[in-house]
Amino acid sequence: MIFLRGRIIGRLECGRNQLEVSEELGIAQSVISRLWQRFQDDGNVSRCYSTGRPRVTTPNEDRYLAVTAKRNRRSTASDLSRQLSSATGTTVSRQTVYRRLGHIGLYARRPVRCVPLTTTHCRLRLAWSRGMHCGHRNRVLV
Repeated sequence: MIFLRGRIIGRLECGRNQLEVSEELGIAQSVISRLWQRFQDDGNVSRCYSTGRPRVTTPNEDRYLAVTAKRNRRSTASDLSRQLSSATGTTVSRQTVYRRLGHIGLYARRPVRCVPLTTTHCRLRLAWSRGMHCGHRNRVLV
């Protein structure tokens, strides 16, 4: 990719305009414009320095976690962390495993179909239902 950036800068320095270079190389004109601007600002065509902590796991290791978790749905995040460590040598925390699996939609909790009713709710619903059938719509027995 660095070689391609050099070719783009070389063409622009020879007097070609950005649109010609973008059509010739099949790259969006906005990309070429950004590269040219960066080159003019600091004379550099390498990628920008990115902030933030680098990811501990590679995409392949994320895939390994997903496959392992799907294969054994009962395994915990700590178990998966240990399995990844023994398989690849990459040590990750339980929280990292939990986060990676969350990104693909695997969670430890299953959604509950309905909220269980308390005895008070049952009594109130029964009273409301009886009141509706008897024609007493406004009266609720407690």
